[in-house]
Amino acid sequence: MSGASLSLRVRFLSPSVGAPSSSQVRSAVSLSRASPAVLSSRARPPRGTVQTLAVDGYEVTVVRKRIKNLYLRVRPATLGVEVSAPVNASVDYIAHFVHIRRPWIERQLERGRQSRSRSQASGVVSGGWSPDRVEQARACIESQLPGLLEAWCPVVGRRPSRITLRVMSSRWGSCTPSTARIRLNLQLGFMDGRFLQYVFVHEMTHLLAGGHGADFQRLMDGFLPQWRDVRRELNRQIVW
Repeated sequence: MSGASLSLRVRFLSPSVGAPSSSQVRSAVSLSRASPAVLSSRARPPRGTVQTLAVDGYEVTVVRKRIKNLYLRVRPATLGVEVSAPVNASVDYIAHFVHIRRPWIERQLERGRQSRSRSQASGVVSGGWSPDRVEQARACIESQLPGLLEAWCPVVGRRPSRITLRVMSSRWGSCTPSTARIRLNLQLGFMDGRFLQYVFVHEMTHLLAGGHGADFQRLMDGFLPQWRDVRRELNRQIVW
C-alpha cells in the first residue's frame, strides 16, 4: 500500500500541439487521446529507462514504463520530483506535463519541508529513526495487534502468517498474498489508531484479492464502509 509520495495524474484534453492550460486538466491521463505531435516519433526508450530533465528549475527523474498514464510524484523524504511516463511520450510532452503542475509541486515540496522539520524536532533524525523512536513505535503497534487480529481475522476469514514492522520510505504497508506476510510502516505507531486499523484491514484484504480493482473495493466496502475517507486523510500525511 503506497502513500509515502504525493502523486498526481492528469489527462490533457486538448488535441492541440501546444502546452495545455491549467483549465484543461482533469484527474486522469491517457496518451491515446493526445495529439500525435506530442508523442515521440523517434526510437522509443526501452522500458525501465531513467532520465533526468530540468524543468522550471526542478530536477525531474523520469522513469519509462509500459503504462498509458503519466504519473507525477513528489517524494517527501528526498524532496525529489518524479514522473512515470509511457515509453512513447516525448520529452516536450513530459516537460509540459510538469510545467502546468508547478503550483501543485510547490505545495507538496513545502509540505515535505515542514514535515521534515517536525520530524527532526520530535526525535526522528535525518536519514533514519533514532533507536528510541523505533522502539516506541514498535511497542505501540504491537500493543494493538492482538486486538486487531482478534477482531478482523474472523471477518476477513484469513490470518497473516507473519507481521513485520519496519521503517518504510514509500508505503504505509504491503502484503505478499502467496506467503500471507504483511508489513506495516512503523510510523503508524505515532498516528491515530484508525489509520493503523485501515492499513491492517487493507493488507488483510489483499489475502483475498490482489490489486485494487472491483473485487478489492467490494470487500473493503463490506469490511470498512468508510475506508475511502480514511484513505484520503491518510494520504494527506507525510511519511518520514
